[in-house]
Amino acid sequence: MIMKRKPYKTYTKEFKQEAIRMMEESGRPAAEIAMELGIRRNQLYKWKEQLQSQAEQAFSGNRGRPKKENQSELTTLRRENERLKEELEIIKKAAAYFAKEFK
Repeated sequence: MIMKRKPYKTYTKEFKQEAIRMMEESGRPAAEIAMELGIRRNQLYKWKEQLQSQAEQAFSGNRGRPKKENQSELTTLRRENERLKEELEIIKKAAAYFAKEFK
């Protein structure tokens, strides 16, 4: 059975910048600020690193993962192949179960 993951939570550019500002200017530990904002501590550090390395282009809204309609055909086929393998395993188990019943 394929389990669905929880969707990513997205934050605005302003929220990220404010979180980084709080971390740098407040003098409080990053863990305390993260808990207050409802995010993970390491997320603050990732945002800070993005802001330092990318400056104005940071938090432009482009996600690293492609949208479903833009996925490559190879990725789509791999997913379908995995699903079909799982279905085949289920069918094999069911066939073995019913074969035992008829003996």
